[in-house]
Amino acid sequence: MTALVRPVAVLFDRDDTLIENIPYNGDPARVRPRPTARQAVALLRSAGVRIGCVTNQRAVGLGLISIADVRRVHARVDQLVGPLDVWAICPHLPADHCGCRKPAPGLILEVAARLHVNPRHCVVIGDIGSDMAAAAAAGAQAVLVPTPLTRAEEIRDAPRVAPDLLAAVKWSLA
Repeated sequence: MTALVRPVAVLFDRDDTLIENIPYNGDPARVRPRPTARQAVALLRSAGVRIGCVTNQRAVGLGLISIADVRRVHARVDQLVGPLDVWAICPHLPADHCGCRKPAPGLILEVAARLHVNPRHCVVIGDIGSDMAAAAAAGAQAVLVPTPLTRAEEIRDAPRVAPDLLAAVKWSLA
């Protein structure tokens, strides 16, 4: 792995990155942080790095949960791992061909603009190839934190791989 340029902002994927993936979860009581998530967010906060989350939430597009449900889940994540500066969601279905659904760069570009940060000074940390592709399309740096569901080719093709969230954050701050 090569060293990253110290980021101004770190943008996390949500499901299976910051929190355990519970498909179509709209219930804040079911939110469980991923190992080291709280420590990773605290380290970024202490380093003065802005923190965001970019997440595809097709359950909204399917009508299974509402935007209000998503916001309640995000409020719970903020309570459990520490507050994030900004959240951005894509509520669309893949068939909608929107510009925000990862692997498209729209969410990353939106958060960078809201934080007044150049996307090149952002690091995206996620668990699958679409997170890495969205970062590349936006001009951001990326680190993959694989889970058992991450495909072998996604790990092989990732620009950088870290064993957990805290290691990804430490490496990005080094």
